[in-house]
Amino acid sequence: MLELVGLSRNFGGLKVIDKLDLTVADREIVGIIGPNGAGKSTLFNLIGGNLTPDSGRIVYAGRELAGTTVWGRCRLGIGRTFQIPKPFTHMSVFENVLVAAIHGGGMTIARAKHQAEAVLETTGLWHRHAVDARRLPLLDLKRLELAKALASAPKLLLLDELAGGLTEAECNILLDIVREVHDSGTTIVWIEHVIRALRRIAGRLVVLYGGAIFASGPPELVLADDRVKEIYLGTEGQDG
Repeated sequence: MLELVGLSRNFGGLKVIDKLDLTVADREIVGIIGPNGAGKSTLFNLIGGNLTPDSGRIVYAGRELAGTTVWGRCRLGIGRTFQIPKPFTHMSVFENVLVAAIHGGGMTIARAKHQAEAVLETTGLWHRHAVDARRLPLLDLKRLELAKALASAPKLLLLDELAGGLTEAECNILLDIVREVHDSGTTIVWIEHVIRALRRIAGRLVVLYGGAIFASGPPELVLADDRVKEIYLGTEGQDG
């Protein structure tokens, strides 16, 4: 579904992503962890088209994405959430998702309405569909962020810190939604600091450090690696 080959991105003299290679199989769930400054958000910005790589290739579903715009990638089937939800605060929950379906997914109004209804059911937000987004608590803001990403019917879903700031019970609600999305056939790459969330859902864990992949494998093996603990997992005990 996704192949990154020799991907690099510098900011001035700082190498943020350095010759990174990563392959994500169709319908896989890959969790990405790493300390602050490891290049995680930059990696998503490169895949999503917000940034252009200095070198390397991004191949999605067999198609190289060089020169493809952010909205072009969205319409090809790449959806993304952002760490800080930024909905249209004076629009309703339904209107936010409708806009995403029309402009992100390129759907007709009729199809977009159907898609918005289905996505709000999936994310458990239908009962709040008429509420202005500014009135939502954090959990529902996170669910709305996910709903907006799902509105374009993505085949590849990039999740950025979706569980941050939530209680364990709230995190479990999101995990159930993500599982349902995955069961429908969506490939997922999830950046997260809440390790317990990734441990429960990811089939593979990738550790990013210094802009490159430091470790990769089954979550329990990666989290047991003393080298990983040394560079990152001092916080793992807090996150569970």
